Amino acid sequence: MIYRQLTHRITQDLSFFPTLGLIGPRQVGKTTLAKSLEGKLNKPILYLDLELSTDQQKLTDAETYLKQHFDKCVVLDEIQRMPDLFPLLRALIDQKREPARYLLLGSASPELIRNSSESLAGRISYLELMPFSWPEVQSVSTLEMHWLKGGFPDAFTAPNLIFTFRWLANFVQTYLERDLRLLGYEISGSTLNKLLSMLAYVHSNVLNMSDLSRSLGVSQPTVNRYLDLLEGSFIIHRLPPYFSNVSKRLVKAPKLYVRDSGLLHQLAQVTNSEVLLGHPIVGASWEGYVIEQIRRTLQTGWEFYYYRTHAGAEIDLLLVAPNGKKVAIEIKFSNAPVVSKGFYVSIDDIKPDHVFVIIPSGESYPKSDGIWICNLTDFLVNRLPEIYLE
Repeated sequence: MIYRQLTHRITQDLSFFPTLGLIGPRQVGKTTLAKSLEGKLNKPILYLDLELSTDQQKLTDAETYLKQHFDKCVVLDEIQRMPDLFPLLRALIDQKREPARYLLLGSASPELIRNSSESLAGRISYLELMPFSWPEVQSVSTLEMHWLKGGFPDAFTAPNLIFTFRWLANFVQTYLERDLRLLGYEISGSTLNKLLSMLAYVHSNVLNMSDLSRSLGVSQPTVNRYLDLLEGSFIIHRLPPYFSNVSKRLVKAPKLYVRDSGLLHQLAQVTNSEVLLGHPIVGASWEGYVIEQIRRTLQTGWEFYYYRTHAGAEIDLLLVAPNGKKVAIEIKFSNAPVVSKGFYVSIDDIKPDHVFVIIPSGESYPKSDGIWICNLTDFLVNRLPEIYLE
C-alpha cells in the first residue's frame, strides 16, 4: 500500500473539525484512505457507501439512524448522491459539537454539490485527494513512468501500458455517461466528448473561449459551463493570470491544464514513452505535470498564477505563499536549460523572493544571477519545504 501524504493532515483536521470533506476524482483511493483511519481516531468508524441501495435504505429515516451512532465517526462515501443530507448533518453537529463526527467522501467540488457549502459553513474542513503524486511513488517508480501513466492508482499499478490506457479510456467514458448525470447535469455527451479531446491540444495554452465555442458549435456560456463542470470534477485546472502594478499590457485569460498527465496522454492517444518524447505535446505535458505535482505537494493557502505580458515576457508558474512571498518558476524539459530573456524581464517586473528553473533530472545548482536550476524531485522534496518554513 502506497502511503498518502495527506493522511497526517486528515487525522490532524479530524482532531478539531466536526466534519471533514475529502474530495477528489473517482478512483483515487478516498475510500481506501478513509478505511485505513480505523484505530487512528479516538472513536470507531461507521462506513456507509451511498452508491449501495442497502446503505441508502438505512438512511430512509436518516435522522433516527444517525442519532444511533453519535459515538462514531460516520463515513458517508459518494456524498454527492444524497445532497439533502447536508442540512440534517448541520443540525446533528450542532446538537453534539465535537471533532470527527462525520467524514464525507465526494467526487465533486463543494460548488457542484447543492447545499454543501452553505449548510456546513464553519463546521467542515475540505481536503483534496488527487491521484498519486511523484513524491508518494518515487520509491516504486521512475519519474518518466509516473509522468506517462499519471497517478490514478489502478492505471499506475496496471501490469502493462495496454491496461493503463484501457483503464483511463474507460474512466473518461464512465465520467461522461454517468458521473455528471448523477450530479444532476443534463449535457450533450457527444459535445463534451469532443471538448475533452480538444483539451489535450489546448493544454497549457491561454484559454480562447471564442475558438472553443466556434469549434464545438455551442455558445461561449455553454463552453464555460462545461469547463466549470470539468474543473469541479477535478479533470482540469484553469491557472489564472497574475496582475501586478506594472505599466505593461498583461494577458488576462487563464491557462488551461488537464490535471492528470495519464489522462492527458490518453486523450492525446500517447500511449508509450517513445511516442510521448517525439510528440508535439511533450513540452506542454511536462509543464502541466510539474505544476500539478507542485499542487499536490503544497499545503492549502498557497496561490497559483502565471504571468505574461503582450510583449512576450512570461513566468510559467508564480507561487504566492501564505506569508506573501513569491516564487517564480520556469519549467524546462531539458537538463541543460537556456533561460529566456522574457523570463528575466518578468523577474524584474515581479521581483519574486525565490526564482527556480525546474528540469527533469540532473544536478541542482545556483546560477550567478540568483536563479536556482533544480530537478523536480529536489524541488518537491527539499526546496518547497524550506520555503514553506521561512
